[in-house]
Amino acid sequence: MDKEGEVEGLKLTRKRIAFYFDDLETPLGRVVSFSITGLILLSSVIFVVQTYPISSQFRDILEEIDRVIVIVFACEYVIRFWVAEHKIKFFFNPFSLIDLVAILPYFLGIFNVSFLRILRWFRILRLIRFIDVKIYIFRLQTEDGIIFARILFTLLTIIFIFSGLIYQVESPVNPEIFGTFLDAVYFSVVTMTTVGYGDVVPFSEPGRFLTILMILTGIALIPWQIGDLIKQIVKTANKVETTCPGCGWSSHDPDALYCKRCSTLLNTHRSSG
Repeated sequence: MDKEGEVEGLKLTRKRIAFYFDDLETPLGRVVSFSITGLILLSSVIFVVQTYPISSQFRDILEEIDRVIVIVFACEYVIRFWVAEHKIKFFFNPFSLIDLVAILPYFLGIFNVSFLRILRWFRILRLIRFIDVKIYIFRLQTEDGIIFARILFTLLTIIFIFSGLIYQVESPVNPEIFGTFLDAVYFSVVTMTTVGYGDVVPFSEPGRFLTILMILTGIALIPWQIGDLIKQIVKTANKVETTCPGCGWSSHDPDALYCKRCSTLLNTHRSSG
């Protein structure tokens, strides 16, 4: 019985930890999610700052901070793996693979696999797991707002990642043109908007390949999400403004009896019942 009790207690602990990793309703859940989100943004800022001429002492400080962040991410990954009910399914989950890519370059870098440091720019993709955090922070209550936020996040993510990758491969061979991260951002924005001034161009083959990949990625993702936004706007035109007393959701179908988010009985039908 003691062993069975320990097993049940362990299962309960794992479920509780897994809950707090994805929860935004309790204070502890919000602290966990906001903290990880903040560390992701901080690590991205560190990458950007390191592209500029800074003192070696300040650079060492940033490296130490980034090292601590990676260790936190590694601990988070191990804990998520430990609490997962299906380990294999967890490992091949897209979110888990992104988490692994976020920490892999640092640990493999110990063995001087320096080219893998290019993968560190993908760390910003970890924010996909915490998209609900941004929705919570900005109090987005409508489907239109959520879809628009996803479009904006997709666009900024594409620009950030490809700017980082292009800077990584071009700055060693083309330092005068791609001297800082801002130079790479300028090139990415000009390229994706099809303005194409021609004053900033990649010289290396990897840089040109990344440019093609960036354009194709933008073409594939942005119009698809804009299409979803247009569909949602059409659907919203046929909806009525009825605020749910449970969760505050205000966009419902005209014949809706219950909130589609939390299943609370809507006020319009509460009085008629």
